[in-house]
Amino acid sequence: MANFRLHTPYPPAGDQPQAIQELEEGLEKGLMHQTLFGVTGSGKTFTVANVIAQHDKPTLVLAHNKTLAAQLAQEYREFFPENAVHYFVSYYDYYQPEAYIAHSDTYIEKEAMINAEIDRLRHAATQALLTRKDVIIVASVSAIYGLGSPEQYEKVHVKIEQGSAEDRAALIRKLVGIYFERTNADLNPGQLRAIGNSLEFMPVNERVIYRIGFEEEVIARIDQLDPVSRALIAQPASIFVFPAKHFVTSAEERDRAIADIKLELDEQLAKFKREAKPLEAERLKRRTLHDLALIRELGYTSGIENYSRHFDGRKAGEPPFTLLSYFPHKKDGSPDFLTVIDESHVTVSQIGGMYAGDKSRKDNLVEYGFRLPSARDNRPLRFEEFEERTGQVIYTTATPGNYEREHSEQIVEQIIRPTGLIDPELTVRGVVETEGYKGQIADFIHEAGIVIKRGGRALATTLTKQMAEDLALFLREKGIKAEYLHSDVKTIDRIDILTKFRKGGFDILVGVNLLREGLDLPEVELVGILDADKEGFLRSETSLIQTIGRAARNVLGRVILYADVMTGSLEKAISETNRRRALQLAYNEEHGITPMTIKKEIRDIAESMRSEHQKTIDELLVLDTLAYEDDPKAFIKRKREEMAAAVEELDFETAALIRDELYKLEGNGPKKKPRARKALSGS
Repeated sequence: MANFRLHTPYPPAGDQPQAIQELEEGLEKGLMHQTLFGVTGSGKTFTVANVIAQHDKPTLVLAHNKTLAAQLAQEYREFFPENAVHYFVSYYDYYQPEAYIAHSDTYIEKEAMINAEIDRLRHAATQALLTRKDVIIVASVSAIYGLGSPEQYEKVHVKIEQGSAEDRAALIRKLVGIYFERTNADLNPGQLRAIGNSLEFMPVNERVIYRIGFEEEVIARIDQLDPVSRALIAQPASIFVFPAKHFVTSAEERDRAIADIKLELDEQLAKFKREAKPLEAERLKRRTLHDLALIRELGYTSGIENYSRHFDGRKAGEPPFTLLSYFPHKKDGSPDFLTVIDESHVTVSQIGGMYAGDKSRKDNLVEYGFRLPSARDNRPLRFEEFEERTGQVIYTTATPGNYEREHSEQIVEQIIRPTGLIDPELTVRGVVETEGYKGQIADFIHEAGIVIKRGGRALATTLTKQMAEDLALFLREKGIKAEYLHSDVKTIDRIDILTKFRKGGFDILVGVNLLREGLDLPEVELVGILDADKEGFLRSETSLIQTIGRAARNVLGRVILYADVMTGSLEKAISETNRRRALQLAYNEEHGITPMTIKKEIRDIAESMRSEHQKTIDELLVLDTLAYEDDPKAFIKRKREEMAAAVEELDFETAALIRDELYKLEGNGPKKKPRARKALSGS
């Protein structure tokens, strides 16, 4: 029986049937590298979903940013509602890696704000891989970074079974042993609390509470509760509880690792002594002994990942365990899963570039005594290691790069869209002065106004983040509803902005590189590419074709390229777009097809990443914003009184909700900045 069940309201159309057949035949023949060369809006994700359903193996889908990964995860969930589709990206909302700048003698501590909800989704992904076969993981390049050993992670899980002999204290010790934390307040993922003769805990992979009831040192019942209403959801006979952290080790392994770390410390201290580096030796000794004391007492320390090679039992230079390690493998150790690299012309090079930057930073930390040499082995995979750990690969892109063209044993074209839509009409402005032309910004505002009047949306792409912010502000000052989007905007906020844009919350979205690959915005009728003649990464042939594709999902889609000179990249992008238009027009004429705008339900793809706490705050903001705007001082005074009353009643959850609502309304939420200091001997 097939593991995957594809749900779709429509059959494959256009070039899709042929592409599905050719890709599946390629997999059956054992081809290791194939490329799906599909134009924007041709339904590459749907084609791949059909291939996954036919090939019937666990699948890793790699995307080059969190926003695109979230969108893909939502699409695959719609295609496979009965199967396990999970989202795996970096769980940091903010991340400043540990670093040392030698020329200014400045040490920068690691600073991070972990998004607990994304951490939960990461655990859900790894646990699904260890317990199911019908799994699709949509991931960013976080998939090639170090993760705990899957064998250890699976080995130390706790089984809780109704009727088994177990007292409450013993079960608490077991959960604490797999890094659950005790609390007397409301439960968060990875926490437990004892209440009377019961034990409650929230696992890290799902938003539920499990209540374990005991009678005479026997587990009498297992209740699964809703975390907000505490309504009874189910009463399972048994459950498996996985560790609250991915980096886990048994007591024996921990003792062995501590001994290995001490040995490495002695060797490195001897090296520094030979090199007459007393400052570096003292630094390293203090840092490492402090970390070892915490590991011995608590089993964990901040930065424990830097010792991962010792805990994993790896040799120096050996690659770390990653998400790829959790996927199934054959008896000979070869990968037994399918890998799909989405927007491969960007993602492939991104995967290849991760290792060098990480190594340069770690080399500095090791050389100046901030870390042991083994810290270098807490790293992303090298590209050749990534290739060894993936089996058969399908690259999907509208603009194949050199790597895909050179390595693919088969390139499958998908030029014809099921909707009959053709590539957008292109207009170049600025090369030849046109009557009434007043410059690119004024012209774009005029053209966008025409689109907005009939209910459409417009995109504008700039060369820098600052230009995007400035243009969005300028448009708002002109009375136009506009927002900007770039990589400094938080993950969930980016997705919220895109959802609001599709729903008509504003009319113009201004961005830089995030508006290129993969974003599915069928409401967009106009794309304005500002400074299209500035040769470089953002205005290369590939970038221009991808940006042009943002207007390819709407029957009225058109693109204006603002350029004073005709560059080589512009000529190639225009030529390729016109080639595709000719093929599409001929196909439509031959088959009597009238193009239609893509109709796609607007879903909030950030919903699964937003915590219950945040959802409640968002609901309060909807209710209270008008009252705040009517009289801010009186509103804040009343809310602060309510918060104080909640604290007096020990209702800390309500107090926290009011506090965070006020942060949002006043726009002064807590901020974190990286801490940097002169690296003196005591650091």
